[in-house]
Amino acid sequence: MSVDLAVELGPLRLRNPVVTASGCFASGREMARFFDLSTLGAVVTKSVTLEARAGLPPPRMAETASGMLNAIGLQNPGVDAWLDRDLPWLAAQDVPVIASIAGRTVDEYGLLAKRLKDVPGIAALEVNISCPNVEDRGTVFACRTGASGEAIAAVTSTVDVPVFAKLTPDVTDIASIAAAAVDAGATGVSLINTLLGMAIDLETRRPKLAAGTGGLSGPAIKPVAIRAVHQVHRALGQVPIIGMGGARTAEDVIEFVMGGASAVAIGTATFADPCAIPDAVRGLVHWLRRHDEPSLARLRGIAGAPVREARRAREGTA
Repeated sequence: MSVDLAVELGPLRLRNPVVTASGCFASGREMARFFDLSTLGAVVTKSVTLEARAGLPPPRMAETASGMLNAIGLQNPGVDAWLDRDLPWLAAQDVPVIASIAGRTVDEYGLLAKRLKDVPGIAALEVNISCPNVEDRGTVFACRTGASGEAIAAVTSTVDVPVFAKLTPDVTDIASIAAAAVDAGATGVSLINTLLGMAIDLETRRPKLAAGTGGLSGPAIKPVAIRAVHQVHRALGQVPIIGMGGARTAEDVIEFVMGGASAVAIGTATFADPCAIPDAVRGLVHWLRRHDEPSLARLRGIAGAPVREARRAREGTA
């Protein structure tokens, strides 16, 4: 039985739904030693900023009971060095490239968009608005609808490629933030960024991370991510969602899709198993065949649909 893994994120069509999570994959050179990158749906690169950043002082990572805390501080070579050194190599790997960008002000997002406008090899942009807005007392962009819309509009008003807003789960109503991003021109949203957390070393009696707090990722946050995907899908319908947060296996990907995601990013799992992503792609084929499902796209949002709609979707009449 043949199965169809292809998914559509607005005008962007991926051969399968499994992509990399920004920040866990750099630009792919290291992972290319383990598997062919063309087996992925897309590569979402590590966020780049206007200028190079050295990142935060170590220790920057700490393992938790079922996940990981990190406080890297957006270490990256800056957009110009990334364009010169990393993108040409990655663009030659026969895989769509979704470039992630991060800024400290609305103006920085606009300048990054201008720098990346019409650059060959970039299929889409993921706009990481889970960063502090230095012009607004350090409040994270994605914690406010107005700031989210302004940052996204600075990008969508410039580029022609699809734009995805990466949102933080550390808000009361993530659906309203997602709606603001879409109203500002975003093609879709990426859900979720890490949750703010903290761990303390009992011997030193100090935080395990030099920065004190950091982003929690891994299996511990998957239920939170599924909830966010489900809420936004119910609120915004067909708006494409890239789900992420604790996904590791094909079954995890299926769960995100049933919750409403169109594509799913795998990140933290690759630290323990670099081949987790291609393994998940192969596992999707086996799962769909085992369940007599010809298409992954038919399962999207099925967990949240009313009973009658779910039945119509399964019968192919929706």
